[in-house]
Amino acid sequence: MDKNAISQTSDLKLSDLKLKGFKVYKVDSGVNAVPSYNRRDFYKICINTGRNIIHYADRGIETEGTILFFGNPHIPYSWEIVSSSYSGYACVFTEDFLKSDVRSESLQQSPLFKIGGTPVFYLDESQKNFLITLFERMVAEQAEDYVYKGELIRNYINLMIHEALKMQPSENFFAHKNGSSRLTSLFLELLERQFPIESPEQSLRLKTALDFASGLSVHVNHLNRSVKEVTGKSTTAHISERIISEAKALLRHTDWSIADIGYALGFEYPTYFNNYFKRMTGTVPKSVRA
Repeated sequence: MDKNAISQTSDLKLSDLKLKGFKVYKVDSGVNAVPSYNRRDFYKICINTGRNIIHYADRGIETEGTILFFGNPHIPYSWEIVSSSYSGYACVFTEDFLKSDVRSESLQQSPLFKIGGTPVFYLDESQKNFLITLFERMVAEQAEDYVYKGELIRNYINLMIHEALKMQPSENFFAHKNGSSRLTSLFLELLERQFPIESPEQSLRLKTALDFASGLSVHVNHLNRSVKEVTGKSTTAHISERIISEAKALLRHTDWSIADIGYALGFEYPTYFNNYFKRMTGTVPKSVRA
């Protein structure tokens, strides 16, 4: 694997994203690699044919064949290409670009992008050909001067998202049916807004169910009942799982000291972080980094 190729995204400039909200480009062994994670505010959809190992949060996913991948800026990942040749396309976009309606649900709630979701879909030949056609159309439209090309590309991205959603089992979908569902959705979104942790100097602001209840202007008992009713898990369990997930990601994807990681996650002393991590995972932070 050419590590330099993996890290290079020469035609992907943040200025393009800020100006237009999107960037689409071809990916292959002679042009570009699939971009690795960096802490910016854009989502990615990639179609890739080849053999890969995708390190996604605290999971490793081995793939072979043609896959569709959904990357979330709140979940760190890196992409290791195993095969000598590979091909495909990638699209990056901001959430603001995709959300033309201010009432739209956050992408973080989508089964494709949410924490714990499945970011990889295997494609058959028909699905592969259809999605490649969409990427090719986006590449072509990107080069045009059509005044509404942003809207057109937004429609292509939404079409790809819906194609992937149709591949999802129906039980993975989440719909708001009542006040408890809505409150739970707001809690989960507020939880995700704290991540990813950008620097060792940043410290988690909301760490307890009471903190989140105050932020949502509801009584903590009401929040706890709603979250338990909708998800089957307690508010504290969601907070703990997300903190541990971020801790594992920081241990694997940064060179920060364990003390700095603990502080960034809201622990005043390294021993508090070590004890919490061991209680939740059965092992110490050092073992994850090793």
